[in-house]
Formats: sequence, structure tokens, C-alpha cells
Amino acid sequence: MDFRLFLAFGWLLLAGSPTQAQPREYAEKEVLAVLQVFFEALQEGDRSRAEAAFHPQAVLFSAPAGEGGEARPIALDDFLAALAAPREGRWEEKLWTRQVRLDGNLATVWTDYSFFVNGKLSHCGVNAFQLVREHRVWQIVSLVDTRRRTACLESEPDLQAELDRLLDGWHRAAARADEAVFFGSMAPGAVYLGTDAGEYWLRDEFQAWSAPYFERDTAWDFTPRNRHWYFSSDARMAWFDELLDTWMGPCRGSGVLEKQADGQWKLAHYNLAVLVPNEKIEDYKKLIGKK
Repeated sequence: MDFRLFLAFGWLLLAGSPTQAQPREYAEKEVLAVLQVFFEALQEGDRSRAEAAFHPQAVLFSAPAGEGGEARPIALDDFLAALAAPREGRWEEKLWTRQVRLDGNLATVWTDYSFFVNGKLSHCGVNAFQLVREHRVWQIVSLVDTRRRTACLESEPDLQAELDRLLDGWHRAAARADEAVFFGSMAPGAVYLGTDAGEYWLRDEFQAWSAPYFERDTAWDFTPRNRHWYFSSDARMAWFDELLDTWMGPCRGSGVLEKQADGQWKLAHYNLAVLVPNEKIEDYKKLIGKK
């Protein structure tokens, strides 16, 4: 096709499309509601409810994890028939994460899951859904899953406790001058903001600058307390603030952690600030020459 005709055709499609976008939060809730119906139907063996969640042209694929596992397509009718067939025991699929991406009438959802039969772990893996919206209705057009029997969760992880351990270990690594653990806990492009206005460090720059400190018995010893956590809706990003007892006096640290593609959490951003009591602000201003 001539490129100019291609562009013209694209503009015609845009001109005929709705101009008012659906609010993202509302669309995300609609998408997750469709998946909720699907998983309830799966557990109950309800073919009609499950079928309503799928587009008639939906494509299903299973990609077992590990070498030797053969990926295979699954016909929608075969999947629905297996879902509704008489079964021994109760099926339950527990989702640990729900990562949603949206663009107009397209949605993708990535979920980590564990599958149980009569309460006993059968397997685990990842579901990758694609959904489209037609006539204001979201339907699944593609479902690909992986399956494995190793490294499976059997209960909801205590995410806050896991991240507390990571951050406490990060601070402890500085106190013990453990360079490998300290910088290994940070993402490759992580940013560290120190108390000086000029201290904007990328991880590798920070590691090079602080190398002499990590040659000592202790690089620096900060003791965290009174930490507060906040989490994204898909449980793949967390941010926090904490008070610190330091050689400088009380400080506050705040930052962001991200769950990496390999499932590990890494510190992506940390900001260290010295705390100045309100009643001592005037003295502080004089100290730094601020009128």
C-alpha cells in the first residue's frame, strides 16, 4: 500500500473513533471484573459464565516452563468443555499479582498464580491476558499461561515484612561495610540523594565515590525506625519513608523499590535528609548563611 494512502486510512480510522477516553481507573476496574468472572467460573465449572468472558475468536496457548516443555495451542471449545467436565475435587487458582496495562480499547494483564486441587498445590506460573473492548464490553482475546511445579507460593506473601528485611539488610550492610550486599540491593540505574545539594548519585557513581568508606570496618551506621509503607495497585512498586538515627543526628530517608523482571525487589531511589526542629530553624539559617 502506498504510504500516503496508509496514513490517510489511519486518519479515517481515528476520525471515526470515540474522542472521549474512558478514565483509566474505571477501565482497569472493568477489566479486572471480567477476569474475576472468569476465575469464579473456572472454580465453579460454569461454562456459560466463562464463555461470556471470552471473545468468540479468542486464542489460548499453554507454554510450560523449563526445557523440554512443549508449547501448545488450546481450542477455546476444548478449554470450555474441560472446564465444565465432571471433576473430582475443588479447583482454585490464587492470584498473587495483577499487573494491568491499558491503551484505549486494549488491555493486557499479567498475573502470577498458584493452582490448587482440593486445597493441595498442583502447579504455578503466570497468566498473560489480552482483552479488547467492543461496544463498551471487555472480552478476553488471548490467554497464554506458563506452568511449573517449582518455586510456587502456597500462601499470600507478607510483602511488607519482605521489604522490611531488604531495607534493614541494606542499612546493616553499610554498618558492616558489606559493599556487595549494599550495592547489590540497588537497581542498576538507582538514584541516591545525599544530604548535600550536590549529592545526586547514580548507583555506580555512588559506589565509586564511597569505595574508601567500604574499606573500613563500617562505612556508615544508620539505624532505621518508624517506617511507613505504600504500595501500587499491582504490588510491583513500593515507596516508603523512615526515621534514622545517625551520626548527624535524626534524619529521614524516603525512597522507591521496584519488583524486577526476575521477581527480585531492588531499591530504585533513596533520598536522605537531615531533620531540623522548627524551633531551631533560625539558628540553622544563620549557620548556612541564609538571611
